[in-house]
Amino acid sequence: MLKSVYASLAAALVCALLSFNVLAQSEPIRLGFLTVRTGPLAAGGKQMEEGILLFLKERNYTLAGRKIELTIADTGGNPAGTKNKTQDLVERNKVHVIIGPLAAFEALAINDYIRDTRTPIISCSAAAEDLTQRKVNPWFVRAVATSAQPNHALGEYAAKVLGYKRIAIIADDFAYGHETAAGFQRTFEDNGGKIVQKLWPPLAVPDYGSYIAQIKGNVDAVYAGFAGANGFRFLKQYNEYGMKAKIPVFGSATTVDEGILKNMGEEAVGVISTAWYSATIDTPDNRKFVAAVNKEYNADPGYYTTGAYSAGLMLEQALRAVSGRIEDKDAFMKALRIVHVTNDPRGEIKLDEYGNPVQNIYIRKVERKGAKLVNTVLKVYPNVSQFWSYDPKQFLASPVYSRDYPPAKNLE
Repeated sequence: MLKSVYASLAAALVCALLSFNVLAQSEPIRLGFLTVRTGPLAAGGKQMEEGILLFLKERNYTLAGRKIELTIADTGGNPAGTKNKTQDLVERNKVHVIIGPLAAFEALAINDYIRDTRTPIISCSAAAEDLTQRKVNPWFVRAVATSAQPNHALGEYAAKVLGYKRIAIIADDFAYGHETAAGFQRTFEDNGGKIVQKLWPPLAVPDYGSYIAQIKGNVDAVYAGFAGANGFRFLKQYNEYGMKAKIPVFGSATTVDEGILKNMGEEAVGVISTAWYSATIDTPDNRKFVAAVNKEYNADPGYYTTGAYSAGLMLEQALRAVSGRIEDKDAFMKALRIVHVTNDPRGEIKLDEYGNPVQNIYIRKVERKGAKLVNTVLKVYPNVSQFWSYDPKQFLASPVYSRDYPPAKNLE
């Protein structure tokens, strides 16, 4: 009699659990997306949205057999707005996972909240170094790269291939600008180069004239580290001041990103940059992706569009691994941290133990092809880690890259 009661209870429990799972999976997966629609970063935010919308449209807003309910939130491009919108997504919209935000300072502002609420987040743009280094968050993974990761390669390339000896740096005065410039500086100096000047225009500076006038005339080149529409604005004024003919410019991915390259002219031709992506990568996956973006938005994809699309690919793979059961946060996050994406437009990517991609880095040069400007690939550095060739333990024992670290030994 007692065995019969236990058997009945066990059967009832199994039925209840099965019913719960069926009910849970019949509901849509709620995806939050943090973007920027106002201010100097809005151009990048628009392209991020285009990337995720294309990804979901191609899949009929369905991943691993479950419908996706997308909620887009505009952070305003500032830490306070990012905190408020993230809180809304988690507490009001009850999202299962977040993709975004755009800027490094935004991601840093919500890092503790994401950890405390155990909310899975995939960074499709924010490249803050410490989020996958000294302040590893078990609920955070990155779909792009750290700020410095591509710039480590460029520092070596500038010294060894271009033969530059003396460089002036000009970059946005916020975390991303500091970290991109610092990564370049470290490897450039390690290969015998000298950073003789650093200039830090505010992110929303109305005019670059006073900064351009300060650039030393005895440097081999100027490293430019800009985000959003600032690369377009800087290069235009740099050319207007007659500087392009005197001192070449090269720099970070977003300085001549495809998203703004379409608005540029001769001022951008010849600019060498470093990135984890180029629209000219000649692979079947990238050709298909570029064609889809061309058709949908009449533009080439760049950093922001591709980052969001790649975040979607990572989400898709992790959801398949757990059969769509995103409600099991621990299992989903475990799957997300070990994704190995082979069909990404940029090439194969896998995550290191800190949640950051190991991937190809491309050295690119702006060239005119027909009626448009493109980033032609000059060199590929394969399987690049966020730690470059440095020992991770020693790397992490040093301070995070910043405005003042590493210190420039040769400023004049």
